[in-house]
Amino acid sequence: MAKAVVIGANGFIGSHLVDVLAAEGHDVAAFGRFSSSAPKFTAKGVQIVRGEFLNRTDVDSLVEGADSVFHFLSTTTPATAESDPTLDIRTNVVRSVELLEACVAAEVGHVYFASTGGAIYGPQGKQIYVETDRTDPVSPYAIGKLSIENYLRYFEVMHGLRSTALRISNPYGTRQPPLRRQGLIPIALRQILTDQPIVRFGDGSMVRDYLYVEDLVRMIARMVDKTPAQSTYNLGSGVGHSVADVLDSLHRVTGRELVVVEKPIPATFVDRVVLDTSRFRTEFGEFDLTSLDEGVSRTYEEMRAQHEQ
Repeated sequence: MAKAVVIGANGFIGSHLVDVLAAEGHDVAAFGRFSSSAPKFTAKGVQIVRGEFLNRTDVDSLVEGADSVFHFLSTTTPATAESDPTLDIRTNVVRSVELLEACVAAEVGHVYFASTGGAIYGPQGKQIYVETDRTDPVSPYAIGKLSIENYLRYFEVMHGLRSTALRISNPYGTRQPPLRRQGLIPIALRQILTDQPIVRFGDGSMVRDYLYVEDLVRMIARMVDKTPAQSTYNLGSGVGHSVADVLDSLHRVTGRELVVVEKPIPATFVDRVVLDTSRFRTEFGEFDLTSLDEGVSRTYEEMRAQHEQ
């Protein structure tokens, strides 16, 4: 069995990725702190590796013997990176470069990096973005992601380390922590469950490409057993939903009347981001994707059950 190391394995996307990789027969090593909670993934037979991403020794030993490394850990969110841009540089960019150095030394076969498709293209005013469009990030979070993408290319040119940058749209779904201040859907659902008004930035016309997390990890898993032909892929639904669309979905799913408070749009927000996924679909095939209402419903049921405990 191929050994797959998932960094950030107890996180939102990482835990789902562990489940799907294990289900497909990979020998999975799940790396994370695992300090405050039990593993979120449900797969059996997964090797749990407790460690600290900021500790070079932990990372060096982790990747020994790995066929694939999935870098799905971020020490910041868009909000925290904006509050302290140097934190993102010191803990994400620098440590990711050290990870790539460790992968070269360990002769890792392939590195998959969770980049951002939702912010890396910036405010270009396009209806839909393809991988060949220029990148124009305006937030520290996205600038950091692009920096790591550039280092992926450097390590491939200099050391032959194969890698793939996954420009993920706006993922949402179960296991997404609402208190992390990232993601309209989990934050709004928590506000509904705690009888708080929903904070809406702007008039509700901002458009994003929402992708249910289980669809996302199935897309990633499909790439693993076939060497990707390209270095960068957009991963999204290819469909845009406005903030107003999402709030309508929340109303339908929860049956609640929503109280909405409007706030000014932050300067680093872009008006519209929808990803063209033709490159992925041409190479790896089509996918049946979860509808927005169905994905919101699954997320709401989990959050409601946790809230009632």
